[in-house]
Amino acid sequence: DPNLSKMLILSVDLGCSDEILIITSMLSVENPFYRPRDKQAQADMRKAKFHQAEGDHLTLLTVYKGWEASKFSNPWCFENFVQARSMKRAQDVRKQLVTIMDRYKLDLISGGRNYKIICKAITAGYFTNASKKDPQEGFRTLVDQNPVYIHPSSALFNKNPEYVIYHELVLTSKEYMRNVMEIDAKWLIELAPAFYRPADPNKLSRQKRKERI
Repeated sequence: DPNLSKMLILSVDLGCSDEILIITSMLSVENPFYRPRDKQAQADMRKAKFHQAEGDHLTLLTVYKGWEASKFSNPWCFENFVQARSMKRAQDVRKQLVTIMDRYKLDLISGGRNYKIICKAITAGYFTNASKKDPQEGFRTLVDQNPVYIHPSSALFNKNPEYVIYHELVLTSKEYMRNVMEIDAKWLIELAPAFYRPADPNKLSRQKRKERI
């Protein structure tokens, strides 16, 4: 996956490859949260404790870090309405990625609580998945102006960020963005200058592949 490769390589330069490996692993497995029918309110309250203002990627990182702090405990998963099977699978994926990083002599560096560099590394890999808030409703993808919406399960649902990056689109009654992260529009120009450029107020025509910001 070229997006993933770019994100991993840049995460080494930015100094957050450890966190990016965890996020990548969590994105590659089934949704770790579950909502039993008879305990939906409880499950939602537990999930909300993991929510990060930046969005779902960092929420997934927080879940993994919490599980890691519990020494990868099954009771911790049960208490937090987190699927132990998904977490173990993510742990396996992470181990495989660490092996790949070793093979290519890429360093494993932690960015700690510096979430901005983590968000920038994700943006560098998935810049084509950027969307801008639509003044009427929802969002529009920057690449082809398709109407899209934040998935109701997202940490950013009802938060109305201006620009976001999504991991994937899911089509139900509407086209929903799943695993969404708020970004600064300037990052797109900084990290993908061949693809995005700043808006020119004197020119209203838009080049086919270059979406103005």
